[in-house]
Amino acid sequence: MPTPIKVHRASGPDDNAPHILVVDDDSRIRDLLARYLHDHGFRVTTAVDAASARATMRSLSFDLLILDVMMPQESGIDFARALRTESQVPILMLTARAEPEQRIEGLETGVDDYLAKPFDPRELLLRVSNVLRRGASAPATGEVRMGSFIFHVSRGELKRDGESVRLTERERDLLRYFAQRPGMPVSRHELAKDADSGGERAVDVQINRLRRKIEHDPANPVYLQTVRGKGYILYPE
Repeated sequence: MPTPIKVHRASGPDDNAPHILVVDDDSRIRDLLARYLHDHGFRVTTAVDAASARATMRSLSFDLLILDVMMPQESGIDFARALRTESQVPILMLTARAEPEQRIEGLETGVDDYLAKPFDPRELLLRVSNVLRRGASAPATGEVRMGSFIFHVSRGELKRDGESVRLTERERDLLRYFAQRPGMPVSRHELAKDADSGGERAVDVQINRLRRKIEHDPANPVYLQTVRGKGYILYPE
């Protein structure tokens, strides 16, 4: 039987304030996060594990999940991976381990950001705000249109006039990354560290290959443009 869910509803946050689900088996961390976020204007619900989180998500909708990696029964990574098959709700992952391999594993499941414990609460607040801002600009329909091309974000599928266009795994990851941040510059450094991409020079090569698949004139891109000194940006229709 799922563990009871605790909802924090003290006076303060507006009824339309972003609703955050904090999932952590450490009661001290869970309560501290709930109080801090509540005091900064967020509505907060807490859950002690993945089963509890699933139970409450069946009846409540959330703007963001703050999810601990190390939890009993089902880890945060496994929960995020399962969740991504049915939902694109933004996820901020917390972990007591900071190894790059674990961070990459989390990002590969579709997690939006990663924060290692212990952390400064102010950094947490900044990351929460950034993830929510990116989520607000993400396509609500789950797809982005670029001329005759349509990219289905959740399925990672690119089509041109109804016909599937083959993508490599890296091209799919890049396009999904941009599609979830439309109109937002993404640095080459960020793209390089998002996966085992081979470094920033390799990112440039991958971007050029992707342009050949989504641009009518790859030499003069309309949708996936270069931002001088910053990186790249996707301008869907």
